[in-house]
Amino acid sequence: MKKIAVIPGDGIGKEVVAEGCKLMDALGVSYQIFNYDADYWLQHKQGISDQQLEELRTFDAIYFGALGDPRLPKMEHGKDILLKMRFDLDLFANVRPIQLLDVNHSPLRPEIANNIDIVIVRENTEDLYRGLGGRFKAGQIDEVAIDERIHTRAGVRRIVEYAFEYAVKNNRQKVTLVDKHNAIPNGGQLWLSVFDEISKGYPNIVGEYQHVDVACAIMVAQPERFDVVVTSNLFGDILSDLGAGLVGGLGLLSSANVNGNGIGLFEPVHGSAPDIVGMERANPLAAFATLAMLFKHVGLLDECEQLLYAIKQSISQDITTPDLDGKHTTSQVGEYIISRML
Repeated sequence: MKKIAVIPGDGIGKEVVAEGCKLMDALGVSYQIFNYDADYWLQHKQGISDQQLEELRTFDAIYFGALGDPRLPKMEHGKDILLKMRFDLDLFANVRPIQLLDVNHSPLRPEIANNIDIVIVRENTEDLYRGLGGRFKAGQIDEVAIDERIHTRAGVRRIVEYAFEYAVKNNRQKVTLVDKHNAIPNGGQLWLSVFDEISKGYPNIVGEYQHVDVACAIMVAQPERFDVVVTSNLFGDILSDLGAGLVGGLGLLSSANVNGNGIGLFEPVHGSAPDIVGMERANPLAAFATLAMLFKHVGLLDECEQLLYAIKQSISQDITTPDLDGKHTTSQVGEYIISRML
């Protein structure tokens, strides 16, 4: 029996993950809830301790909601909870599928939107997100702020290898490296040299390079040119949010944080949306899509496929929340998804 940990988090994270838990209850999938959130951080002045992290290591997957609370405007708990899990569990690959579920929810013309089927493989443990740098003379006219962009050959190598292996295992034909080596030459050249080296070992997979600004334009105008995209932490974050806007919004996007051989952390791409908490307006479909990725990770392959089909049916039947121009509540959408699974 696979072990699943659930961390609902803050805001609508609690609401949408609750719908996923109802589905697991209906399917007889067991799980254990851990309330690591803003309330916990404010009470204990810490996030996940090293001892608690060791307990989480005993699980096969973590189902996570979202973090963000107005009482912590600097997101202090985000570093101590979500980033701690990503970094200390060495979940170096953030996999974000960008797939069109219904052409009516894309701002693009149908003949363009119908070609969207991209998987973004984002390096998850380096780059600007390590928090290196600082501020000097804060608030003064000569204030200096520095953020350091960190890349290691080992880190770049393993994420590029993961992207090519993902392409092979999922019958994808192309891997595109997205970076900006003409403007950021040191890290950019490291990425490019490693990519070129690894690409030679996969003669049946097309390997290509695009600058990040050009890649954004291509995603909007010619999305069919992308298949698997591998990129750094910052650029992957930006590209996946752009992708969300092309397929209907953040309420539809799921992600997996994995390392290829152990525990995985699965979370919707959207945030905690404190402005709509308690209003039954939160879209649970991203949380359900996230749960489908988790099901695949733990070997529940039939449940994964059934859930993805139920999500598509929900959208095609307009059983959706207001962000998708629907008239249904969070729990009503959840009830529909569960009914399609049983």
